[in-house]
Amino acid sequence: MRKRKIPGLFKIGEIWHIDKVVNGRRINKSTGTSDFVEAQQLMAMLIDQARRADVFGERPKIRLSKAIERYSDENQHLSSIKDNEAHLKLIQEVIGDLYIDQIFDDTVSVFIKKRHKEGKKSKTVNIALGVLRRLLKLASGKWRHSNGLTWLETMPIIENVKWQDARKPFTLSYDDQAKLFNYLPAHLQSMVLFKVNTGCREQEVCQLRWEWECELLGSDEIVFILPEWVTKNKEERVVVINQDARKAIESVRGIHEDFVFTYRGHPLTAINNSGWKTARRKAGLPLVRVHDLKHTYGRRLRAADVRFEDRQDLLGHKNGNITTHYSEAELRNLIAASNKICQKDGNSRNIHEAVVLIRKKAA
Repeated sequence: MRKRKIPGLFKIGEIWHIDKVVNGRRINKSTGTSDFVEAQQLMAMLIDQARRADVFGERPKIRLSKAIERYSDENQHLSSIKDNEAHLKLIQEVIGDLYIDQIFDDTVSVFIKKRHKEGKKSKTVNIALGVLRRLLKLASGKWRHSNGLTWLETMPIIENVKWQDARKPFTLSYDDQAKLFNYLPAHLQSMVLFKVNTGCREQEVCQLRWEWECELLGSDEIVFILPEWVTKNKEERVVVINQDARKAIESVRGIHEDFVFTYRGHPLTAINNSGWKTARRKAGLPLVRVHDLKHTYGRRLRAADVRFEDRQDLLGHKNGNITTHYSEAELRNLIAASNKICQKDGNSRNIHEAVVLIRKKAA
C-alpha cells in the first residue's frame, strides 16, 4: 500500500494541516478534516487560488476568522477592543467561518434572528453589526493582497435592526434623587451627585484625576479638563463644576493623591455596581440607569431655560468647537448656566453625611 505523503500536507493528531509556499506566499492552515482525500482537494484549491491571483490578478478569498485576526491585531489601541472582538467572534460562531465576500444581509440574518430569540436588545445587536461593518470596510478599502487588490471587492450593505424596543430615558426628579441618596453608599453618593450635575459619562467620573482640575483666575471657581483618551469623542473636554458638583468634589478632596473618586483607597471601575443596584431597588427606582443621570442633567438644563448651544457644551456633545479653548467670560457663563439647576438645600444633608462617612473610612 502506498504511503500517504504529499509535500506540504501533514497531520497533527487526526487533522491534516497545510504548510506550503506558492510563488513566495505561504499557505499555513488546518484543513479541518481527518480525511486524506478532502485534505488533498483543499490544498489543491488553495494552491490554485494563490497561483491564479498572481498570474491573472484574481482576488484571493479570505475567511472571516483571518479578517477578525487582522482587525484585532491592528486595533489593540481601542478601549473597546475586547468588546469588539467578542462581538465578531460571536457572529462567526453563529454564521460560520464564511469567506468575507459571502457576508451580507442574508447571511447575517441568522445571527440577528438568534439574538432576537435570545431576547437581546436591538441596540446590542446593532453595536455588533457596526463592528462587523467596520471590519468589512477595512477589507474593501485598506487591506490589500500582494497583487494590490483589496481583500473585498465591494462593501456589502448590512442594515441595522429596528425592533422598537429601546427604553425611554428616565428623568430623575429632585425627590427621586433624594430617595436614591438615602440608600446609596457614601462613596457612590459623591459620584452620583457629581455625575447628575456635570453630565459626565460613567468612565469620565471613575477615571477623574486631581491633576485635571483647573482654577479660574481671580476666583475660586474650578473646571476639569479631561484628556482625549478618556472622552467618548476622543477630544479634550472642559467639565464645568456647578455648586452641587463642587460639594461632591470637596467631599472627597484629600482622600486620594491621584483619583478624585475612590473606595477603600482604589478608584472604581464602574458606578453600576451592586451598591447602585441595591440602592435603586430600595428607593423604588428599579428602572433608573447610570446613563439616566446624564439625561437628567440635560433635562434640568432645558427646564432652566439654558440655551441649546450652552447645553451642548455643558453635556460635552461633539459640535465642531475646540471645547478647551473657552474664554474666561465663556466659562463663567457656562458655570452660571449650570448653577441654575442646583438645589438651594436639597442635597446639603445627604452630602454632609457622605463627607463624614468617607472621611471616617479614610482615617
